Amino acid sequence: MNKKAILYRMVTDNHICPFGLRSKDLLEREGYDIDDRPLTSREETDAFKTKYNVKTTPQTFINDERIGGYDDLRTYFGKGEAGQTGTTYTPVIAIFSVAALLALAFQYTVVGAYFSIRTLMLFIAFSMSLLAVQKLKDLFSFTNSFITYDLLAMKWLRYGYIYPFVEAYAGIGMVAQLPALAVAPFSLFIGSVGAVSVVKAVYIDKRELKCACVGGDSNVPLGFVSLTENLFMIAGALLMFFYM
Repeated sequence: MNKKAILYRMVTDNHICPFGLRSKDLLEREGYDIDDRPLTSREETDAFKTKYNVKTTPQTFINDERIGGYDDLRTYFGKGEAGQTGTTYTPVIAIFSVAALLALAFQYTVVGAYFSIRTLMLFIAFSMSLLAVQKLKDLFSFTNSFITYDLLAMKWLRYGYIYPFVEAYAGIGMVAQLPALAVAPFSLFIGSVGAVSVVKAVYIDKRELKCACVGGDSNVPLGFVSLTENLFMIAGALLMFFYM
């Protein structure tokens, strides 16, 4: 016997409800035949809400029982809360993974080999550049988080706005193999200040903060990840001084 569900979701010329599409996809993956009933106008949507005494759409019905919206449907199928909740390292893992693959691809294309000191330099450079982009997406949000733990930004707020540009410059400079004296001092400076700031905030003061390393709106906890980012900057600077 086929499992059947009725789905009411808003589909107008100006708006297609994303949670309606998610509900439809979830029902399909659970093996349901769906009687999809789009609500094609605001008036039709409001009339539906009034009829069933609900505040939102989509709404799913299974066996003549109203299950509810997308979150209710996930609960019905025994699934957890949708999206990322709580602290997560996913953004950092994604950035470091892409940076590593870019470094390997770049090095292989240029010299025909994957591994060398230059590969490590490229990994650091791509990581810095990608992390800088995350910060530059919303400087205000980034600085709001950054100034709560960076020792220099606490004293001079404008440093928080300068920091992502310096990080991007250092990363790009490493890729471009600019002279060490033109790049390394900047990387060494921001990396050293950042490392000391993280150690003080997390390991001495024992504060629980969100890391601004991937932007101010992230749920990445301040600690090992941010310290690693700063140590990468220091390592990149030292590699430029001694190997370039």
